[in-house]
Amino acid sequence: MGMATKVILIVLITLPVLAACRPAKDDPPAKRVEALFENLIGADEPGAAVLVAKGGRAVFARGWGVTDLRTKRPIGPETNFRLASVTKPFTAMAVMLLVRDGKLRYEDGLTDIFPGFPEYGREITVRRLLNHTSGLPDYEDVMPAPDPALPVESVQISDAEVLDLLKERTEGKFPPGARWAYSNSGYVLLGLVVEKVSGRTFPDFLRERIFAPLGMTGTVVYERGKNEIANRAFGHARENGAWIEKDQSPTSATRGDGRVYSSLVDLAKWDNALHRHTLMSAEEMAPALAPVQVESEPPTEPDGSPAAYGFGWFLNPWNGRARMWHYGETSGFRTAVHRLTDDGLTVVVLCNRDDRDASALALKTAGIYLGGKQP
Repeated sequence: MGMATKVILIVLITLPVLAACRPAKDDPPAKRVEALFENLIGADEPGAAVLVAKGGRAVFARGWGVTDLRTKRPIGPETNFRLASVTKPFTAMAVMLLVRDGKLRYEDGLTDIFPGFPEYGREITVRRLLNHTSGLPDYEDVMPAPDPALPVESVQISDAEVLDLLKERTEGKFPPGARWAYSNSGYVLLGLVVEKVSGRTFPDFLRERIFAPLGMTGTVVYERGKNEIANRAFGHARENGAWIEKDQSPTSATRGDGRVYSSLVDLAKWDNALHRHTLMSAEEMAPALAPVQVESEPPTEPDGSPAAYGFGWFLNPWNGRARMWHYGETSGFRTAVHRLTDDGLTVVVLCNRDDRDASALALKTAGIYLGGKQP
């Protein structure tokens, strides 16, 4: 089968992913989800979009609130939100595709890929970047303080500048593999690894190998001045009792850790592909779903609760249910994807406001669809 034919077949498979959605009046769980979000979001406020999928097919997809306070366009299933760290599963998939292509190995070290990288990077392997055991300091903690008098877009740190910052150091926070510590730096470097190994820009590689084959036509790695975001939601924060647009920060331009924009429509296609093993067979996907083991204390979530992490996915269960999930937090956005794999249930919550816990809302929604009594 030729590549063009394969792409057409994949797109045809993923087109119906929203076709199963029914009006809420015909679906008691949907009515409860609608009531939950209608109590949280006003019609003229920044809002949220929610997707529920079962067995790779969407059964609920709806938005509340507006994309921005200037146009007050309503949020819908095609509204594109900045995913923030929900980008990381896409970055991990790009790396895994290159490993499958034979162009990269999980045990390749940073000094193999970037010959100018200091000696402390020799034991920082691709695998350790993927599962957050590299020991790299988070670039947000070591970057120079931006000038508050300048426009935020002019002081944003780039991927290349993150690499340069890390090259200036002589050691990491801990020996590679000794501990687990969530690292945005690691995923910025993975985006650069994809570019170095593939010979394609990171945005082009994701578009050609993931987004286009799956029919995710509205999903982009945003680069200001180079591409545009259709149906864009802008981020917001509430300050002094009023909403303000707060869409960018000094760390908003790095790519592999958080620069993808996507919608419910496209994320339904992504979920369908994960469910059907369209991009990766179950065997090829297995390394991503193996929780990392470390030499010292076990991984913990930011709130101190136990965690597990594979390649681009948290893997700790929820109420005894197997789960692969990720959350995202950035200026003006909160996002979450929870895939309860044994149940075949996926919930996505995307918010263009920073006062809602997208992950908690996703789990409340999952509980509703699993028959829970409380929203």
